[in-house]
Amino acid sequence: MSGAPSVLFVCLGNICRSPMAEGALRVAARDAGLDVAIDSAGTGGWHVGNPPDSRAVATAREKGVDISRLRARQVTADDFTRFTHIFALDAQNLADLQRLAPADGTAEVALLLDIVPGREGDAVADPYYGDADGFEIAWSDVSSAAAVLVARLKP
Repeated sequence: MSGAPSVLFVCLGNICRSPMAEGALRVAARDAGLDVAIDSAGTGGWHVGNPPDSRAVATAREKGVDISRLRARQVTADDFTRFTHIFALDAQNLADLQRLAPADGTAEVALLLDIVPGREGDAVADPYYGDADGFEIAWSDVSSAAAVLVARLKP
């Protein structure tokens, strides 16, 4: 694997946390002039083809980021060689990714908040069953991680 880095964010359904992480990194990378391929996916397939949750879209929009055109997809075996980095948004999805990873997978698979100093081992809390405040917290988490990622990936 060579060339520009590529990042895949993974949560359960790919309609809340991972599309917000994708949007946050897209903007942070663009602002930093970083050439990086960015995508998101879910370990589950329930929402394949659907747009992000309306509360995730609204939260991102409030931050100046449009994620409304994203569509949910499920992680595939090819993702483990297509991407240089795959970040799970919580421990269960990390365990699922490790179980799904093919033997020839080359991507670094890790927990997203492990890269944020002081947040090692933390999950980006799933806001799906809560109110708008949960989406604000999730946005704060993924934005913090996006800033660290840009600093790490910038040549």
